[in-house]
Amino acid sequence: MNNKLVEIIGWLGMAAIIFAYALLNFNVITQGMLMYPLLNLFGAIAIVYHSFKKKDYQPGVLNIIWSLIAIFAIIKLLLI
Repeated sequence: MNNKLVEIIGWLGMAAIIFAYALLNFNVITQGMLMYPLLNLFGAIAIVYHSFKKKDYQPGVLNIIWSLIAIFAIIKLLLI
């Protein structure tokens, strides 16, 4: 895949996680809303992709864990 596209995906992932955090802290959304874990999941997966393409494994592993937390949060929200 084009190196520029890999960079764009990484930046979009970072922006999604920061956007989710900002929305939460400015009371635009709550943790109980599906948008919060979905933004975190998208962001984390994008960062995992970027990290592993760049062979930068620490942020990749961190964001795999971040993704798992988001998946569990989504499941919890959908089952309640």
